Amino acid sequence: MFPKGFMTGAATAAHQVEGNNIHSDYWLQEQMPHSSFTEPSGIACDHYHRYEEDIRMLAEAGLNAYRFSVEWARIEPEEGVFSEEETEHYRRVIACCRRYGVEPVVTLMHFTSPAWLIRKGGWEAESTVDYFRRYAAYIAENLGGELRYVCTINEANMGLQLAAIAKRFELMAKQAAMRAQQEGAESGAAKQAEGTVQVGMNFQKMMENMKFAAMENAQAFGTPQPQIFVGSRTPEGDLLVMKAHAAAREAFRKAAPQVKIGLSLSLHDLQALPGGERFAEKAWEEEFTHYLPYLEGDDFLGVQNYTRTLYGPAGQLPAPEGAELTQMDYEFYPQALEHVIRKAAEGFKGDLIVTENGTAMADDERRCAFIREAAAGVERSLADGLPVRGYFYWSLMDNFEWQKGFAMQFGLVAVDRSTLERTPKPSLKLLGSLAK
Repeated sequence: MFPKGFMTGAATAAHQVEGNNIHSDYWLQEQMPHSSFTEPSGIACDHYHRYEEDIRMLAEAGLNAYRFSVEWARIEPEEGVFSEEETEHYRRVIACCRRYGVEPVVTLMHFTSPAWLIRKGGWEAESTVDYFRRYAAYIAENLGGELRYVCTINEANMGLQLAAIAKRFELMAKQAAMRAQQEGAESGAAKQAEGTVQVGMNFQKMMENMKFAAMENAQAFGTPQPQIFVGSRTPEGDLLVMKAHAAAREAFRKAAPQVKIGLSLSLHDLQALPGGERFAEKAWEEEFTHYLPYLEGDDFLGVQNYTRTLYGPAGQLPAPEGAELTQMDYEFYPQALEHVIRKAAEGFKGDLIVTENGTAMADDERRCAFIREAAAGVERSLADGLPVRGYFYWSLMDNFEWQKGFAMQFGLVAVDRSTLERTPKPSLKLLGSLAK
């Protein structure tokens, strides 16, 4: 059981659960004739209208915290035009959390951006820093007084991970094509690549659609290569994300100084077999260490972990032969979380919050096993004095897993796709039982 005052909760992201996020970059991409998304988000889980039902269900199970995101594309659907109606909507969501004794932890940007921002250069344009500052200042002034924790940017390091993985996938696909053109070799390379990144991606479909994507992106965004947040990032773009984070932190410190500010990083448990040490060290530097100077003013770091990555003398390795894989093609390895918490605590000296940790499985008994082992690792970390302040399982409900659509079952709650009826799984009750 977690200690008194510890946040035990579940997480969602606006685009994945709310539905009808029509002003965002993702919505436009989902509608393209040659989209890399297996299906559009549409009404998603209709959390926009059913948030009270969902928050009540979370609270009744015993959870005391809820991490969710405020959708920038709703708040500022047009450049410089802020929606009072949507601001009031999120104020009601926050108030609902308080009414049920649930701590709201708000993320300002969870992957999706307003389409207008992407048309202005997106996450490789210096102007985005000021746009994000203005948005953060608006949230701080209008909602900040009702909050205690704000995560500025979800998985701020995702762009560099995708750049490396896209390059590796392209190489794997070429090698597969050269190997006697074995049936299914390229799709196997795609699955292997997709299983190494902690977000739902369809690399094979993206490669197949490349010749159409440029034209369709130009029509939607005015450029054949829109710089969305979840895309391959340059080192300059990586620095820009850190500048945007610092700008948002500054805006909150000015308008809502009581709010604890941080961001989250996608972190793998990087394990080196003999000969793989230099690869693991380099990967940790890229994934974590080089961000530390930009996080020195933060109150907490959001740790997001799902699995481990193995390295041998030639570089990254696939999951071990016979390993249990999740629906996302991740290795089922809940022990990874404790390893990552301990490693992160060596570098970051503020509080740590596990902002995401979970598994996509149809078998809820395996999800329960995952939660028990991951939670035990958190408890051991706490016993050793590490400053872990919360654990948020991903996700509260089965939802829209980006390019992979609705097929991935991460949720503590099942959602019937035809009726949207919610059915709590045993894993929800289990996680609630850990909260004190």
